[in-house]
Amino acid sequence: MTKLETAEALREIYGHAKGRAESKQMDKLEKHSKRFIELSPFLVIATARPDGLADASPKGDHPGFVQVLDDNTITIPDRPGNNRLDSMENLLTNPAIGLIFFIPGVNETLRINGFTEIRDDAELLERFIVNGKPPIAVYVITVKEVYLHCAKALMRSELWSPDAQTPERPIPTMGQMIKEQTGSTGLVESQAEMEANYKKVLY
Repeated sequence: MTKLETAEALREIYGHAKGRAESKQMDKLEKHSKRFIELSPFLVIATARPDGLADASPKGDHPGFVQVLDDNTITIPDRPGNNRLDSMENLLTNPAIGLIFFIPGVNETLRINGFTEIRDDAELLERFIVNGKPPIAVYVITVKEVYLHCAKALMRSELWSPDAQTPERPIPTMGQMIKEQTGSTGLVESQAEMEANYKKVLY
């Protein structure tokens, strides 16, 4: 096994991007990327920690939960979570962010890279009220790069294929797995109990 340690070594194997792979990258949002964001109920946020490790965090809500303010600005509400604040604390020291947007049933994804502010302006929070509750804070992202990502990864994974869906949960409940991982001796919530509790604090 050979460790690849330089860009030259990688390019010797992979070659260089060309054609559409290069030309598709834009520095602002246009009608198709805006529509993609409007239809997306789920995205993944990537940030970098001060120690060099990276974090990736899922965000999801009803389609349209991410709002486009203009061609170079999008906003993402932050709803109640586990209060680890990994992404947010990373962004305080390094505001760079990477996003991947998904639309169920669509194999292409949308990628956005940019820089982030975390804000709690009252008028901004009011834009995202659901069930009478505003988010705790809002990511305001200045878009620097945006492009559609090809379908091959989702095609290979068959992520949206009905045949790929498991009829029964193939792994233990989250509570059971964490109990075993941590050595806890406490009672374990059932999956149904855990999901019922989640629903009480979605917003």
